[in-house]
Amino acid sequence: MAKNTRRILIEAAARARRQAVAPYSRFQVGAALLTRGGEIVTGANVESASYGLTCCAERVALFAALTQGKRDLIAVAVVARAPGGAMPCGACRQLLAEYAPGAKVWIADSRSLTKVRAFTVERLLPGAFKGVP
Repeated sequence: MAKNTRRILIEAAARARRQAVAPYSRFQVGAALLTRGGEIVTGANVESASYGLTCCAERVALFAALTQGKRDLIAVAVVARAPGGAMPCGACRQLLAEYAPGAKVWIADSRSLTKVRAFTVERLLPGAFKGVP
């Protein structure tokens, strides 16, 4: 995958971050997913006064992609204003392991989009639960 692809996906996540609905934490996160066909689907975190109903940017993007029929997901970028960027939570890691197991994961701080940490979904959640056979 070209370095240019990584830059484009990180920038898409940074733009998505601006759409976050985070009235309680003020912690805005953007995510962008890339399909094998080159389509990008974005999402931002959405908070609720009932914190358990809050949804992470990665899940918002993933749910949007899946409900649009996009299944061949090859990369995800996550951007937040945090040193080194914000890592996906456990729930997001589990869903990525189920629906984008081979995806590259790129993490960046919104203040320094050129400093990107790279992972694989497998590295983020080794031995992920894949359902009952």
